[in-house]
Amino acid sequence: MSLTTKQQEIEAYQSAYSASNFEVIQAQYRKRLLLELLETHQPKRILEVGCGWDTIANSWQGFEHVCIVEPGSAFAEKARQDTAHNSKVSVVQHFLEEATEQLQGDYDLILLSSLLHEVPDAEALMLSAKALCSAHTLVHVNVPNAKSMHRLLALEMGLIDTLYAPSELQKTFKQPRIFDLQSLKTLADLTGFAVVSEGSFFMKPFTHAQMHTLAQTGFANHAMLDGLWALTKHFPENGSEIYINLQRKESTS
Repeated sequence: MSLTTKQQEIEAYQSAYSASNFEVIQAQYRKRLLLELLETHQPKRILEVGCGWDTIANSWQGFEHVCIVEPGSAFAEKARQDTAHNSKVSVVQHFLEEATEQLQGDYDLILLSSLLHEVPDAEALMLSAKALCSAHTLVHVNVPNAKSMHRLLALEMGLIDTLYAPSELQKTFKQPRIFDLQSLKTLADLTGFAVVSEGSFFMKPFTHAQMHTLAQTGFANHAMLDGLWALTKHFPENGSEIYINLQRKESTS
């Protein structure tokens, strides 16, 4: 895929992302997961790949430097505006695969949040991230979960034939794949990473559109949403999204 085609697709994705109503709430719980990770590990140098509308630098300030690599022009401009006052943040408007040579590396944490399921070549992105890892770097990956409760429900209702069938939202976002924990870990192993920890978060019993309706009516209130966040302790593989934390495998040769 040419760079021009990739850029056209990311620009189209920005528009689709902006129109997805429940994604705002989903993103809040995704950010909650990231903030827990940051509080636990206290990284000083962070590489955030694909910041969307809300860079992590807006929510956590315990860093010495954050480098944001974001190919979307609107997303990158929003990040620049949000962090214009902060000399500890830099924004590179590019795809990571084409930006590695201009990045300094030696990061404590690399964030690949809500990204791998969207890119044309997930393996290439992982290899680009690994090229920027030192022995101590932690790489965080999260993606939608093929075994989410709402997909299991759709399967049992006969609405889909397989858990790996793309949803209408995924078709809108032109997402080429959906992972479960095993396939995500297989990709990590293939690209030279070892899994440090794994899990899922935020139970979502219904589709984004249905959840949006429940939130609009007040039925899915804050207490219920927080309850859905906590439910993954009982259903650890069936949250709406899955995550793995990785470190580069060290050569044994």
